[in-house]
Amino acid sequence: MITIRKSSQRGHANHGWLDTYHTFSFANYYDPDNMGFRDLRVINEDWVDGGRGFGTHPHRDMEIITYVLEGALEHRDSMGNGSVMRPGDVQRMSAGTGVAHSEFNASETEKVHLLQIWILPEQRGIEPSYEQKHFPDDEKRGLLRLIASRDGRDGAVRINQQAELYAAILDPGQSATFELRSGRHAWVQAVRGAVEVNGIRLEAGDGAAVSDESLLELTGRESAELLLFDLA
Repeated sequence: MITIRKSSQRGHANHGWLDTYHTFSFANYYDPDNMGFRDLRVINEDWVDGGRGFGTHPHRDMEIITYVLEGALEHRDSMGNGSVMRPGDVQRMSAGTGVAHSEFNASETEKVHLLQIWILPEQRGIEPSYEQKHFPDDEKRGLLRLIASRDGRDGAVRINQQAELYAAILDPGQSATFELRSGRHAWVQAVRGAVEVNGIRLEAGDGAAVSDESLLELTGRESAELLLFDLA
C-alpha cells in the first residue's frame, strides 16, 4: 500500500526570512492525522534568506539530520562543533540528554535551501553527539546511496534508531529498485524533479508512505532527487 502526501497538503509558514513547509505536524502547524510516519517525525523544507537563520535553541532525545540542497548553512552547537554545510553534506546531531545549536545562512546574499529531518531515537537519555559527512552526486546518481544508518556501514552517518536513509539522483527514465524486508516500511520524499514509485508519480515536495510492499521501483520522470527512509 502506497499513500501519497502531496506537497500542497503540507503545512506552510512564511516568516519573511524563512519560507518553510512541514510534511508532518510542527510548530504552529498541527494535523492529528499527520504526526509522523513510524519513527520519522519531521521533514521540514526550508528556504532561509541571506544572513538570517535559527538562533541558539535546545533539543533533547531526537536524531536530527540536515540535508543541504542549495547554498551554505553554518552550524554551531554547545558540544563545540562548528561547520559550514553545502550541497551533498549530511549532518547528524543526536540531541540525547540535551544540546543547544544554531543554524545560519553562511551567505549574506543568497538563500540556503535545506531539509531538516527528525527521527525518534530508540533510546532516550543518550550522550549527545555530532557527525557530518559529504556524499558526492556521483555516488547517488542512478542508485540509492546509504547516507544514514544504525551501524554506519558504507560510510553513512550513524543514527540511534533501526532506520536507514538513502539518497538517489535519477535521470529521466533511469530506475533504481529497493527491497523492503518483511515487517519494514518506507517513506519516499521527492526532493527535486519528478519520480515514480511503483508507477505512482511524485513531484518535488510530495511524499509517499509505503507499507506491505516488498519491492519498490523508483524511476525518474524528470531529473529527480529523492530520499528513501527504511523504517521499522
